[in-house]
Amino acid sequence: MTYGLEQWFTSLRSVVVAEDDEEKRPHFEQAEEVLERLEEVLNKGGEGKAFFGGDTIGFIDISFGSFLSWIRVTEQINGRKLLDETKHPSLVQWAETFAAHPAVNGFLPETDKLIEFAKFLKLKFAAK
Repeated sequence: MTYGLEQWFTSLRSVVVAEDDEEKRPHFEQAEEVLERLEEVLNKGGEGKAFFGGDTIGFIDISFGSFLSWIRVTEQINGRKLLDETKHPSLVQWAETFAAHPAVNGFLPETDKLIEFAKFLKLKFAAK
């Protein structure tokens, strides 16, 4: 699972800093593969529970949950859904439950602020 989360981070970062749709395509595909695997893990291992670890938030929830705001940023910047209700219904429900949990609610970064930071990162990487 850690490998998938490493792929996920690399894919999201690459989508944010890529210059055009052609350059973004393989990174979107890789991100979608990771989401498909996470959907499977949640369905098989979660046994209908709210979180990856069962009834309580665990390591995988925290690791993947730290990307929820970046998912929203990526979706807004690119006008393309990553976390799709039809492809990933369990993950969408998990994301809502995770973000609303008292230990998480209010601590996820605001999407608008992250969009500004993403623009800064894109400029920084473009300058290299």
